Amino acid sequence: MATDSIAYQHKEWLGLLQPLGLVVSPIALERAGAIIDRSKLIEIQAQLREIDNRIDTDAPFSVEFSQLAQEILGWEATDLGFPEGIEIVLTDYGETLTPDFVVVDPDTKERILLIKLVETGQDLDRHDTQHKQGWQATIEEKFERLLRETEIPTGILWNGTQLRLVYAPRGESSGHLTFPLAAMTEVAGRSILGGLVELLNANRLFNVPLQYRLPKLLAESRNYQAEVSNQLAEQVLEALWELLRGFGLADEATERKLLATTAATDIYGGLITTLMRLVFVLYAEDRGLMPGDTVYQRNYAVSGLYEQLRDDLSNYPDTMEQRYGAWAWLLSLFRLVYEGGGATSAYLPARHGQLFDPIEYPFLEGAGFDSAHPAGSEVPRIPDGVIYRVLDKLLMLNGEKLSYRTLDVEQIGSVYEGIMGFTVERSSQPSIGVKSGGAKKTVTVVIDVAELLATKPADRSKKLNDWASCKLASDGSTLLKQATTIPEIVDALSKKRSPQTPDILPQGALYLQPTAERRRSGSHYTPRALTQPIVAKTLEPIFQQLGDKPTPEQILDLKICDPAMGSGAFLVEACRQLADKLVAAWEREQPLQSLAPAPTAGEGEISRAVSEIEPLLIARRLVAQRCLYGVDKNPFAVNLAKLSLWLATLAQDLPFTFLDHALKCGDSLVGLRKADIGSFSRDPLTDLPLMSLLQKNLDEARAYRYTIQSEDSRTDEDDVRKRQALDEVEKTLDRSRLIADVAIMASYEGGSKTELKQRREGYSALVRQWQLNPQAEEVGIISHRLREEIRVKPFNWEIEFPEVFDRENGGFDSIVGNPPFAGKNTIADANAQGYPEWLKMSYSESHGNSDLVAYFFRRAFELLRKNGTLGLIATNTIVEGDTRYTCLLYTS
Repeated sequence: MATDSIAYQHKEWLGLLQPLGLVVSPIALERAGAIIDRSKLIEIQAQLREIDNRIDTDAPFSVEFSQLAQEILGWEATDLGFPEGIEIVLTDYGETLTPDFVVVDPDTKERILLIKLVETGQDLDRHDTQHKQGWQATIEEKFERLLRETEIPTGILWNGTQLRLVYAPRGESSGHLTFPLAAMTEVAGRSILGGLVELLNANRLFNVPLQYRLPKLLAESRNYQAEVSNQLAEQVLEALWELLRGFGLADEATERKLLATTAATDIYGGLITTLMRLVFVLYAEDRGLMPGDTVYQRNYAVSGLYEQLRDDLSNYPDTMEQRYGAWAWLLSLFRLVYEGGGATSAYLPARHGQLFDPIEYPFLEGAGFDSAHPAGSEVPRIPDGVIYRVLDKLLMLNGEKLSYRTLDVEQIGSVYEGIMGFTVERSSQPSIGVKSGGAKKTVTVVIDVAELLATKPADRSKKLNDWASCKLASDGSTLLKQATTIPEIVDALSKKRSPQTPDILPQGALYLQPTAERRRSGSHYTPRALTQPIVAKTLEPIFQQLGDKPTPEQILDLKICDPAMGSGAFLVEACRQLADKLVAAWEREQPLQSLAPAPTAGEGEISRAVSEIEPLLIARRLVAQRCLYGVDKNPFAVNLAKLSLWLATLAQDLPFTFLDHALKCGDSLVGLRKADIGSFSRDPLTDLPLMSLLQKNLDEARAYRYTIQSEDSRTDEDDVRKRQALDEVEKTLDRSRLIADVAIMASYEGGSKTELKQRREGYSALVRQWQLNPQAEEVGIISHRLREEIRVKPFNWEIEFPEVFDRENGGFDSIVGNPPFAGKNTIADANAQGYPEWLKMSYSESHGNSDLVAYFFRRAFELLRKNGTLGLIATNTIVEGDTRYTCLLYTS
């Protein structure tokens, strides 16, 4: 049988079942030789109908599990073993989780499958009603916990009318496939029956080679999913290039007026924001969190637009580049998500949030570029062909539609980290992209071919390597040396030519250029297989300190931080684990169904939310708002981390979780303590240090931040109130930030001890004058030079998060993350001038040859409260040489 036919078989029945999460993939089934024998399915269906044990024919079709296992799947009665010793005792709930049967591999003697039987027809996704005083979780949630904690990841839930295959490996997301028995007795469900038999027949469990048996088959499916993530990351980067080309065409259509006043960083930001908007909508549509009616599907849905464009491509292939309706469709969708809409407020509530805010990047909607074209009057003319190719990259993989519901939030974050680390530039002369060899993954670097032609022939290969870490084979190097025209230069580079620039870029064309750091390292992320155990181990001592039964208030008072958060993988995992603890605490105090509004501010909101919304979901939203903090120097990474947490806390009828107060942009390693800022200058009226004024500002900011954190965002009014409070926080802290910037600049520019002292005294005097006359410009000019010219973004931790550091025993309870690694030369090349010197001066007893990760360890120790915990990933250099001297000797 042809491979395509085998793959299609499995895609067909999996598509009918719509798995929740990843259980098994068609490619893994194909590799394991799983072939559905359609000729036998009619006979198997007849056997299934014969074991119908209904007395009332009007009742749902149901059978006994033992009958199905033996007569349909070919098991022996002895395969259903007694699960002696397999249990998870939930002391807090007075409940013990156990299976009814266990299946053991006869060759390896390993327990490969747990089976749990529940009442006939019971909803597997409803709360377990058999233990009203125990853990108030669904049958599915309890079974997943049993599988994870026994480390037997595969199991079957059975309610007489459905068989649910559950896969819940420890440290990873779970997934399940639900096989409806009644459907499998019908002609239309014949392929589903074939899938069930192929997965769970006795031969698959016990007889085929070990690498093709069920446990390995499901594990291999997860490995294949990693391949999917890597391939999708490449396609998303291709989509970014395509979207940039589309805006280049729209800009040309306005004689370069559309983007004339838009900074290159904003063009780049608008493009990656567009792609992040699309991934949010695709994820939400796949999860059933967007409207499912025909009005939405035919007029707003991303999936609906793609289907329409695909039909247009089939019917009008020659006019796709002259049609312009698709971009307007997407803009309407983005507005709908941001502002909400529909006949009722519940149809599509406003999500708000920076991600969909049209004001952030007005050029996306055609911001006014002259009096004849006011803002929004003319949508950018991006061809439908461009939008089709962008969506095709996001929705299709190897010719098949991608299911976003099978991707972890962390995997989505990893995919979109792949578009970080670029700048948008315009070509000054004819240019092309070449494949750089300097990163772990191939990166396109655009080079000026006219300048290369003008270079001395003998020096061209060296120049190419200096520009793009691109080395030619001997024949290519010879052709490059002999070239006398631009076409000949391009021909010499043909084997290194990037597909992102199939044509020579003319003067003025837009293109993506990787940053120096991106060229060296490519993109990377931390998989859940690492974040889960690291976060669990880091939080373990914290909960030991809280005792056996921590209260909800104690849990929500915890402060967890990632100082180099990237796409937010560690914060997402911390959110999950703390939310599980919070739900358990709620249940200990009183059953969730009977929670009544408490009198204190915010707690009534929590109580109502818990009674109306899935408890775990509202717990995640509260944890994200109260407990989690993150910083990254890349502003686009900050937005990606917000997106990751939004997806992890997403509710169908609630706005985005408010995170702007907790996830911030800045350099975690550059900043001053409150005491250093307060002592830098003096109050011109009292001649006292500025500490009292600084503390007053922090007290005001902390009060506003309490308003932000005290309750969940459930309405438009909640969101407006929180944004107003955040605006007040920013205004209150702006003066403190300015003083800190001046204090940092006093030492950042270096010099001798005498020069440093003189500059400090001069800058201190400027601050005193500025306090008397806030209109004086000198302080602002110094701050601007630091942030915009030198391009350093200080982050003063005690100023930005006053509620963390001004509490008793101030500091974070736990710090987790995967900080960047960089040697001495990389630190110098990838950062502002003077950055290495600042690090050495700011972190006493440090060595200039130390790896960057050592400074993150130092900073993390400074930020922890007494008895706090730290869980960071590091390379082996942390215990070697100069890095060891800078980090471990100091921290120990």
